[in-house]
Amino acid sequence: MLLLPLLSLSALWGFVLNLTMGDAQSLLRANTLYRTIGVTSTDLGLQLQAERIRSAEALTTRELTEVLGSQRARTDGAVRDFRRAVAEAGDDAAGLRLPLGTLARALDRLGEIRADIDGGRSSRLAGLTAYNTILDALFTLYDHLVTVADLPILQQAGAMQAMGMAREHIAREHALVTGALADHRLTPAEVTAFTEYAASRRFLHARGLAGLDVALRRPYEQTFASAPFQTFITLEARIIQTGAPPSDAGAWNETVGKLTSQLDDEGVAASETLNARTSDAVTTTVVEISVAGGLGLIAVLASIIISVRFGRRLAAELGGLRAAAVELSDRRLPDLVARLRKGEDVDVRKEAKPIKVSGSAEITDVARAFGSVQRTAVTAAIGQAALRRGVGQVFLNLARRKQGLLHRQLALLDGMQRRTHDPDRLEELFRLDHLTTRMRRHAESLMVLSGSAPGRAWRKPVPVIDIVRAAVAEVEDYTRVEVQAMPVSAFDGGAAADLTHLIAELVENATIYSPPDTTVQVRGDQVSNGYAIEIEDRGLGLPADEYTATNRMLANPPEFDLADSDRLGLFVVARLAERHGIKVVLRRSPFGGTTAIVLVPRSLVTEQTALTAGHGGEEMAALPGRTRKKALAVVTSGTHKGLPRRVRQANLSPQPAETSQPPAEEQHTEEKQTERSPEEVRDLFSAFQRGTRRAREEASEEGP
Repeated sequence: MLLLPLLSLSALWGFVLNLTMGDAQSLLRANTLYRTIGVTSTDLGLQLQAERIRSAEALTTRELTEVLGSQRARTDGAVRDFRRAVAEAGDDAAGLRLPLGTLARALDRLGEIRADIDGGRSSRLAGLTAYNTILDALFTLYDHLVTVADLPILQQAGAMQAMGMAREHIAREHALVTGALADHRLTPAEVTAFTEYAASRRFLHARGLAGLDVALRRPYEQTFASAPFQTFITLEARIIQTGAPPSDAGAWNETVGKLTSQLDDEGVAASETLNARTSDAVTTTVVEISVAGGLGLIAVLASIIISVRFGRRLAAELGGLRAAAVELSDRRLPDLVARLRKGEDVDVRKEAKPIKVSGSAEITDVARAFGSVQRTAVTAAIGQAALRRGVGQVFLNLARRKQGLLHRQLALLDGMQRRTHDPDRLEELFRLDHLTTRMRRHAESLMVLSGSAPGRAWRKPVPVIDIVRAAVAEVEDYTRVEVQAMPVSAFDGGAAADLTHLIAELVENATIYSPPDTTVQVRGDQVSNGYAIEIEDRGLGLPADEYTATNRMLANPPEFDLADSDRLGLFVVARLAERHGIKVVLRRSPFGGTTAIVLVPRSLVTEQTALTAGHGGEEMAALPGRTRKKALAVVTSGTHKGLPRRVRQANLSPQPAETSQPPAEEQHTEEKQTERSPEEVRDLFSAFQRGTRRAREEASEEGP
């Protein structure tokens, strides 16, 4: 809270300082550029103008004089000095890369221009125009040399640039006339060019005088009123009118020489004056920087000292408030929620104690607000817990009522099967019995969601194969399930019902989300830390992130969300697995589907070396006779007629039996089944019904 004003003040101070520093740096950079590039470029311009005049004479006479050679040498020296100055300017010339590059390329053509002149391949106007191109690039550089942010200095520099360019047009007129004096004629193109030079000169003089202040304009006004300038404009107008060079070459050269000398002197004086003004502006800017920076720094330091003292006190008050809030959010509320989940009663007044802090009025107000939030949160948590308990009780009551109705329905079905001898009718009753068994599992799912345990339990271990078969028998598409051979073992009877339920949910999930023409394989094996059962389908599988989210839910089941009914089966699996310490993991199958791995801990696994899987298991026997027929579809052994082997006292009632008799001696071996006639099927169902009836009678005699 205190840091933001300090940062704002520091940013404002830095912004003001940056503005003034930027102006100072701009002025200093302009001064550096003037002392390096500015001075050398001015000399370069003068040397190029002198070489242009001598070249005009050579283009007319076609003679290369010693004077021209000497002038070219001076021009080359000026070029070297200019390039050295550019290198010395360094980063100060970074903003001049484009005009410097253009001028460098123009100077590179200087040798080619000279070669055309020396070889007689260039006309007089073309040669002079080539020099003009180089000088145009040079004057473009002059325009970019003025980089100061001081507006008056910038305006005066622009006006001086106009006066300098006007001086260049006088030099162009002089060069053209000098060449024409050698042969006493001007071509029409040269007359046109001369006229353009004169018009541009007049325009630039007018613009320059208008932009200069009084001190800089007065010397130019005196020059324009002098005799040399008046004589020049008279000769200039006569050349334009007659289209011929002046008859008196001496008068022309003397007039132009005096005029250009005066203009050059005035240009140098004006440049020095402007440079002095720039230096004064730099000094003024430095003073402004010192004042602004010093006062701003004092203000920032004072603000920091005051803010630190105030901040320490505020930080101490906020620290106490934060500690109280952290204790509420990290310890008290989570403990309260955990107690509510366990079903403990909670007193709102006792748990929602007010937060005690000291400090300013604002801090105490925030503490009271936190206290209000705390009471609201505790009340809401208690209400949510009561709601969850109510929903769970509703689930439990519905499940118990549904179970009562299902038991009555199973009893009715049992009576109907006993009275039925029609194979078709018996098969329909089997289907109805199977649906009832599935409904019983759904009722048990409601009990699991309510937090209760199902009523079915066994005191003795139940063979693994019988638990798996019982689970498969509760699935609608049980015919698609292929149970592979498993090592002989058994699970604790207290967990047998939950394990059957868990495996049934996973198998049903595999059959629902896989093509109907594929099989679901169930296999198991004894592992070092328990017993592993795998359910593998050939469906489309899930994306990797969904596998991760589902496995996270199976490992740490959250509170049941009534809106998330699509994942009801997996949530039941997670609750059952959490109840017995079972690990359930889903992963992608090598065949593209999903493999569910159920790892039963060693504490629930019992070695049953003397027990043969599928013979006499309580879980298999606990199934109603109608549903047991479907479970037998996955049985790997039977009688010579395809019927299951009956074991005395093995077919128990839905409630677990207290005792079990030793299995009867096995006397038959499996024979390959062949397709039966309708009479054989009727006899088979009748025999199966009689066997299940005897099993129920025996189970009822022994009791739970």
